[in-house]
Amino acid sequence: MKERPIVSEQEMQRQREFMKLVEKLPNRPGSYHIVSMGCQMNERDSESIAGMLEQMGMRQEPVREQADLILYNTCCVRENAENKALGNVIWLKELKKVKPELMICVGGCMTQEKGMAAMMKKRYPFIDLVYGTHNLYKLPEYVYRVLVEKRPVVEVMDIDGEVVEGMPEKRANHFSTFVNIMYGCDNFCTYCIVPYVRGRERSREPEAVIAECVRLQDEGAQEIMLLGQNVNSYRGGGAAFAELLYRIDRLGIPRIRFMTSHPKDLSDELIAAFGELEHLMPQLHLPVQSGSDEVLRRMNRHYTREHYLDLVRRLRAVRPDIGLTSDIIVGFPGETLEQFEQTLSLVEEVRFDAAYTFIFSPRTGTRAAEYPDDTPYEVKSERIQRLIDRQQAISLETLRAQVGRRERVLVEAVSTRDAASVGGKTPRGHMVNFPGDAALIGRFADVEITSAGRNTLRGRQIALED
Repeated sequence: MKERPIVSEQEMQRQREFMKLVEKLPNRPGSYHIVSMGCQMNERDSESIAGMLEQMGMRQEPVREQADLILYNTCCVRENAENKALGNVIWLKELKKVKPELMICVGGCMTQEKGMAAMMKKRYPFIDLVYGTHNLYKLPEYVYRVLVEKRPVVEVMDIDGEVVEGMPEKRANHFSTFVNIMYGCDNFCTYCIVPYVRGRERSREPEAVIAECVRLQDEGAQEIMLLGQNVNSYRGGGAAFAELLYRIDRLGIPRIRFMTSHPKDLSDELIAAFGELEHLMPQLHLPVQSGSDEVLRRMNRHYTREHYLDLVRRLRAVRPDIGLTSDIIVGFPGETLEQFEQTLSLVEEVRFDAAYTFIFSPRTGTRAAEYPDDTPYEVKSERIQRLIDRQQAISLETLRAQVGRRERVLVEAVSTRDAASVGGKTPRGHMVNFPGDAALIGRFADVEITSAGRNTLRGRQIALED
């Protein structure tokens, strides 16, 4: 992995000065609302965006229509995510007719697509600010320019990006939180647009990651999720991902998780870590995408079905209780019925706790978008429904096997369906709801699992850790 430059402290100080300038402007927005789409990386970016907007003197507004600044942090991994973002942006045109002072900002992966920013500038002139993934840290400067120059700003940097340290943040919560360890991807799977919109792989220095984890621990973090497009190719300061995990484990934060991993980079050392590290949770998201070697080859995934299954066997040998989840694409160009059946049989053999399944979505600019594809959409729909039905049955069997177990749950929130219940995750990542109130949020509870639904568990509290 090529090391990438770090945005200078001088540049970050320059952006802090713009925050102060915006705060003093009489016409600055008083409130903001962020719509975050897509992955956990976007959620973490939205925390930085919120931190910058707060330092510009704005307050968070939970009702989108009542905000003075609305920002969409977009995703483009699948076509429907892009269509949803554009549909929402078009709707804002009508809102701006009622609120002409409304500032509309659009950033994230969608705007980084080749030609997208120019198209938006031409077709959606009512948008005040369009920026890309690589220049998020310049948001204060762009907001200042919009307010002072009183004209739209469109700035998308066509580079691989830099590592940014020291951005403000407003965490969604302090007990379970995200830590970016790397950005971008070098894999160039033929169906995936991520390397084109997030750039090439670049890792943070391990000392910077450790320092952030220590600070979060001091602020009450009970769980951290290490994030990257491909975390197990991390090479910060020459250190491998497993080395970083061992260092973080020694800090004593109760729970460590990470995502997302690429099977080709799952090292022996990382597998061993699941059997050795006290605080590394028995949960791994390991996208397989297909159970067919030929489809995997055309996807440019660099592993075989047997290699993937061997990884699963080795993981379960060191951590028998590990919960595995995956991503699976159905209807990749040229996929035959036999190749789809191979995916089904892999799902049967591995028995994922859950799988996120998608019909292939061609993304302009990727190799697979040019592949011939003569499989009717109706056939793809029938196949994915077969896959969903089988995976749901396996997931239900897995959850039912948890009934009677005693699990430690980190309480995350009051249940949206039952105000007298709270919910949180087990070490394996299963969601459990049980009677309780908001005072439990952010704390650990020992829970006996009493029943299983299709996607969640129910339980009763046995004891609470003070």
